[in-house]
Amino acid sequence: MDVETLLTTTRTVRRKLDLDRAVPIEVIEDSLRIAQQAPAAGNLLSALRWVIVRDAGLRAKIAPIVRGAAATIMPQREQLTEEQNRVMNSARHLLDNLERVPVLAIPCLPGPPPQGHVYQTSYYGSAYPAIWSFQLALRIHGLGSSMCAYHLIDKEPEVSALLGIPSDVSQITMLAVAYTTQTDFQPAVRPPAEEITYIDSWNRRP
Repeated sequence: MDVETLLTTTRTVRRKLDLDRAVPIEVIEDSLRIAQQAPAAGNLLSALRWVIVRDAGLRAKIAPIVRGAAATIMPQREQLTEEQNRVMNSARHLLDNLERVPVLAIPCLPGPPPQGHVYQTSYYGSAYPAIWSFQLALRIHGLGSSMCAYHLIDKEPEVSALLGIPSDVSQITMLAVAYTTQTDFQPAVRPPAEEITYIDSWNRRP
């Protein structure tokens, strides 16, 4: 797969995750090896830790926590456009089957997220480039992923307790990871670059 195809066809995968195919830990570790080479906006990349949940019993305990948190914030269907409904139906499908997803990957950083925009940029910027690189590396191996971290609203301590994550460590997100039931993903419909790009000042286009 060439680089441009990889970058333009790595999608959030929910409905097309293969819930019955096991994921070897070696594949996860190799994807994390690649992720460790990501650029970082801050200086915490070396402090990034990943909790990889493969145990079915643990997944069965985590899934209802995430579902319960999601239920409190998911918008009602009548408030959504057709496209938003499509996305939400896909998200609900993943939530309904979360315990069946072979791997849940949770990147963590030390300390609570800092206050202040510039400090948060450095903090999360130390993690999200690696998270994206991890998702790209999974795609190379034929796997898909989707963020599913509703529990971070107010149920993070419950998941931390299940996994033995220290109280002074923050979960950044949760990724549902599995092989995909299809491989021919296509570029998504997105606004053209010239429509979202301003030159030298807001709303100024060449």
